[in-house]
Amino acid sequence: MADKYTQLVNSGLGRNLAKKLGLPQPAVLRRYEPGQPLVTGPVVVVGDTAGADKLAAELLSWDLDVRRHAVPAEKLGAIILVLDEVEHPAELEKPVLAAAGSLRDLRPGGRIITLSRPAAEATSPETAAARQGVDGFLRSLAKELRAGATGNGVLLADGTTSISPSTLGAIRFFLSARSAFVDGQFLKVSTEDGGLPADPQRPLEGKVAVVTGAARGIGAQIARTLHRDGATLILVDIPAAGDQLASVANEVRGTALQLDITGEDAGQRIIGHAVQRHGRLDIVVHNAGITRDKLLANMDQARWNSVININIAAQLRINEALLQSGHLGPAPRIVSVASTSGIAGNRGQTNYAASKGGVMGMVRASAPLFASLGGTINAVAPGFIETEMTARIPLAVREVARRLNSLQQGGLPSDVAETIAFLASDAAGGINGEVLRVCGQNLVGA
Repeated sequence: MADKYTQLVNSGLGRNLAKKLGLPQPAVLRRYEPGQPLVTGPVVVVGDTAGADKLAAELLSWDLDVRRHAVPAEKLGAIILVLDEVEHPAELEKPVLAAAGSLRDLRPGGRIITLSRPAAEATSPETAAARQGVDGFLRSLAKELRAGATGNGVLLADGTTSISPSTLGAIRFFLSARSAFVDGQFLKVSTEDGGLPADPQRPLEGKVAVVTGAARGIGAQIARTLHRDGATLILVDIPAAGDQLASVANEVRGTALQLDITGEDAGQRIIGHAVQRHGRLDIVVHNAGITRDKLLANMDQARWNSVININIAAQLRINEALLQSGHLGPAPRIVSVASTSGIAGNRGQTNYAASKGGVMGMVRASAPLFASLGGTINAVAPGFIETEMTARIPLAVREVARRLNSLQQGGLPSDVAETIAFLASDAAGGINGEVLRVCGQNLVGA
C-alpha cells in the first residue's frame, strides 16, 4: 500500500531528480497525532464584518496566534477569509486580494478556509453571484496551493453565525491535521445545534458506536480512530471474517458482532446487542461495502444485486429499524461511506456507482427524519485511498489514479476515519444531510 514514489521525491536525491525532470512532487501531508498543535503558525482572519470580529475573538480563546492583518514575510499557519456578508461580486476584491498577498508566506501543510453563505439561499442575482463566486474562487485556489496546503469552505445557512458550534467545529476540523486529504470542499452548517467537546482530544467520550465492515481496511481504521477519540465500540462484520473482527475488537476493547447486514433482522440485532451491553446507541457508521466490477454489457444479476443489497439496501433497512427502535441516544449520529464513483462515475462500476450514489441520496432525504430526533445523518465520499483493494490495481493505472488530485497522492484509511469521527461528534450537530469528499480534490467530478 505504500506510495514509494512520494517517499522517493521527498528524499534528497529523488527531490532533485523530480525537479529536473518536471515530475509531480507530492508532499508528505501533515496528519493528526494526539497532543499536536491545531495549526502551526499565526492564523490571519481576513474580513471586516461583525462575523470576522467574533470569529477572531473566538480563535484567540483557543490560544491561537490570531492576526487581523498579515505581517510581510511572516510564515503563516492559516488564512481564514470571512465573506459572510458579500452581496455583490465586486465586494470580493478587497478580502481576496488581501489574502493573495500572504499566500507565498503560507507554511507547508497550511490551511485556507472561507466562510460564506449558500448561493441557493440568496434573494437577489447579485448576492447569488457573489456567493457562487466564492465557490469557484476557493476550488481554484485549492488547486494552486502547494506543499500539502489545503483550501476548504464553510457555508453558513441563514440563521447560523460565524461562531455557531458547528461552524467552529468545522473550522477546527479544517485547520487540523485531521483533514489532511480533504481539499477543495465545502461543508454546510444548517443549524446552531451541536457543541464543542470539553476535551478536544476525546470528542467521542461516553458515546456508544457501531461500525459495520470493521474487520479490516478502512473499517478497522474507523474503529481505531473512534476508540482513540473516546467511543465505546460494537464492531460488525460477516461470520467469515470472525477471527479478524475479534482481533480488531480486542485491540479497541470493543465487542464483536458477527452478522450479515443484508439479513432482514440485521437492524434489530444491532440495536439489541447495543441495548443489552450499553443501554443505548449513539453512533452508527455504515462502512460495509463490496465491489463486483464489470462493464454493464457483461453485468449479471448476481453481481448487480449483491452490490446494491450490501452497499445501500441494507443501510436503508438498518436506518428504518434505528428510527423505530426508541433506543437511539439523545443526539444520534449516522455516517455512511459513499464514494466519488457515485459522483463522477467510474468505468466498469455501474453497480457500485449506483449504490454509492444511492447512499448520498439516502442521507439527504433522511436528514429531516434524524433531525426530528435531535440527530444527524451525513456521508463521506472517499476518492483514491491506499488499501488492499487499490493495491491490486495494475501499477500504471494505480499511479495515474494517485496523481489525479490536487495533492498528487492517494489518501490513507486514516483520512476517511478522521472525517467520519468529526461528523460523528457533537461538534457536527448542525451539519445534516451533507456529503463530504475525502479525495484530495479529485480533478474529475464535482
